[in-house]
Formats: sequence, C-alpha cells, structure tokens
Amino acid sequence: MTQPIDCGTALHELYEFLDGELTEEKRSAIEEHLDHCAPCDGARKFEGELRIVIADRCQEEVPDELVDRIKAAILLAKEQA
Repeated sequence: MTQPIDCGTALHELYEFLDGELTEEKRSAIEEHLDHCAPCDGARKFEGELRIVIADRCQEEVPDELVDRIKAAILLAKEQA
C-alpha cells in the first residue's frame, strides 16, 4: 500500500499525473487521494476537460517559416552551450 498524500501534494503534482510523468507508486498514491477527495477530484476533472477544450481549439497549422526559425534558434542555443 502506498503512503497517503495530502491535498497540497496531490494538486502540486496534478499536471505530472495528467501527463503520465509520475512513477507508478506516486501515480497510485495521487489516484488514491483523488478518488477519495471531492475537491481535488474536481480539480482533476476541470484540468482534464480544459485540456480537451484547448486541444480542440488549437488545431491551427504553424507556418513553415516559424518552424524553421525555432529550429535555428534551438541549434544556435545548443552550439553556444
């Protein structure tokens, strides 16, 4: 059984939880908390729905020129590091 976590920890790590970036143990502990804490579960549902709306609304194509400028900036930053 995993260690129980508090609301602060659950909410602090909510984005990593939603992104699937946590260890299995940490994910399980947060999921356990969310399943038993209505306010934190409400935050999970809100953030999940917000992500769906954003993904749905952000379907525009990025101009090739912008992509090229970003790639060049990344390459330049790597060379200077």
